[in-house]
Amino acid sequence: MVKDIQPILNGWEFKPNKISVRKIKGADGSMKLQLRLDLGLLQMELTGRPDGAKPYGYESLLEYYEVLLRDYKVKFNSDEGFSLDSESCSELQRECIQYYHRYLSLFQLREFQAVVRDTQRNLRVFDMIKKYAAEEIDIWNFEQFRPYVIMMNVRAKVHISLQLKNHHLALKQISDGIDVIRKFFDEYGQGHLTDSSREVIFLENWLKEIQENRPLSALEKLQRQMERAVENEEYEKAAILRDRINDLRSATDIEQ
Repeated sequence: MVKDIQPILNGWEFKPNKISVRKIKGADGSMKLQLRLDLGLLQMELTGRPDGAKPYGYESLLEYYEVLLRDYKVKFNSDEGFSLDSESCSELQRECIQYYHRYLSLFQLREFQAVVRDTQRNLRVFDMIKKYAAEEIDIWNFEQFRPYVIMMNVRAKVHISLQLKNHHLALKQISDGIDVIRKFFDEYGQGHLTDSSREVIFLENWLKEIQENRPLSALEKLQRQMERAVENEEYEKAAILRDRINDLRSATDIEQ
């Protein structure tokens, strides 16, 4: 068996400033995900744990520890005393990195539902570590990346909303994401760092971009027409538009 992977890499140049990813059909007939790196590539499964392993028979270590926690609660009628040592936290961190590589690759392929799935999964790990890690340092080893994972989760959700032309939901998702990241910094006494957070800056800029470029609703169009009529001193026209706006608002209230 040939072990040299150079023939696989030939024709797929590594570009430092670009995430190069592709899907291929594996020897087992299922589709795989490949991420080009400077010294080779990563190959990942599209579902389950990216390396295809099933630790302790579970889909991932997260599921394994979630079952341990559930059984512990059943046995002791409480989670008090349940903890994760540093070795367990390190294992979970290595697993999170696998999912990071996959959701980053899936984002490039615009498979946003799968990005939501993997980012939410990693945030579940962060939540478990935050609550049950025995050592404080292990908590921060995860928490420092929470704003980034939240941002990627929001980006994927917003892209889905924009594909559905639901700009109102997209704007709400971004605003909610910014609020969650702000609360994160406040919780750790670092609220002063919020405005310089790359994640917050990106989301705020994207929020403005969508607000400026989104299609106007029927109500917003009427409001702008009324404003122009007032500016042009066309008061009779403005009054008619005002009545139409009130009728539309009333109809909307009834529907809700």
